[in-house]
Amino acid sequence: MSGGPKEMKQREHRVGAVPAMVHGLVADGNTVLVEAGGGVEAGITDDDFQRAGATMLSSADQVWAEAEMIVKVKEPLPDEFAKIRSGQILFTYLHLAADEVLTRARLATGSHCFAYETLDVNGSLPLLTPMSEVAGRMSIQDGAKCLERHHGGVGTLLGGVPGVAPAHVLILGGGVVGTQAARMAAGMGADVTILDVNLDRLRYLDEILPANCSTVYSTPLAVRHALKEADLVIGAVLIPGGVAPKLVRREDLALMKPGAVIVDVAVDQGGCIETCRPTTHENPTFEVDGVVHYCVANMPGAV
Repeated sequence: MSGGPKEMKQREHRVGAVPAMVHGLVADGNTVLVEAGGGVEAGITDDDFQRAGATMLSSADQVWAEAEMIVKVKEPLPDEFAKIRSGQILFTYLHLAADEVLTRARLATGSHCFAYETLDVNGSLPLLTPMSEVAGRMSIQDGAKCLERHHGGVGTLLGGVPGVAPAHVLILGGGVVGTQAARMAAGMGADVTILDVNLDRLRYLDEILPANCSTVYSTPLAVRHALKEADLVIGAVLIPGGVAPKLVRREDLALMKPGAVIVDVAVDQGGCIETCRPTTHENPTFEVDGVVHYCVANMPGAV
C-alpha cells in the first residue's frame, strides 16, 4: 500500500505521486492512498487521481498512518518526523549530507529511506537529473532578475544590447546543472565561462556549447580570477551523496563587483559558496559584502 501526502515545505508545489504512477501501481495490484487536495498546486485534481485508481484520504496523518510506502518530493520537515514509523518505506529527495538533524531523525525511526538524489543506475542519477535540468535553467532566469537594479543587482542586462557588452556568467561545475545553465545563459546572449576539474567533460562541453561559452580547468586561482569579471555566478557542483565543496570563500567576495549575483544551486547539499544559506521562494535573496545571494533550496518547486 503506497501513499502520497501533500508537501509541507513552503512554496513547494510539486507532488510525488502523480496519476501516471498511481495508474501503474494500481494496475499491478497495489492500493494507492493520496491526500485530498495534494496535487492541486501541481495542476492535478482529486478527480484526476481517482480516475487513475487512487483512494483519496482527508488528511496527511491518515496517509502516513496507513501506507506502507510513502512517496514524496522533499525531505520530511520536523512536524513530519513523528509520522514515520519503523519498517515504513520512504522515497523522496533527502539531501542528508547537509542535515545531521534530519539524518539522525531518519535513523531513529527504523524506516527504510531512499534518497532520489543518490539512486544510481549504471553510473547515472536518473531521479536527480530532471530536477537538475530544471534548476540549471531556472538559475539563469532567476539570476538575471536579481541582476536588475531594483532587486539589488548591479543593473546589468544579461544579454546586453547593441553597443553594450553582455553580462559575464561564471558557472562552477559542468554537470547537468552547469550545462543547462550554460545553454540558457548563452541563449540569452551572455558571455559564459564554465569551470570544472574533469577535462573530458570540458572537452565535451567545448564541442556542444555555442561560441559564447568558454571552458576553464578549475583551480582555486582560476576561480578567484574569474570572480573579478563575473556579474552572475552559478554554483553547480555536485558530489553525489556528499557535501558540496566550498569553492568560493567569504574573503573571495571582495573580488566581485558590488551588485554581482550568486545563485547557489548546490545549497541543498550544503552549497559551494561559503556565504550561502538556504532561502525560500517567499524570501529568496540576501546580501553579503555587497553581493546578492539567491539560495532557494527547492527551486524546481516553482515550476
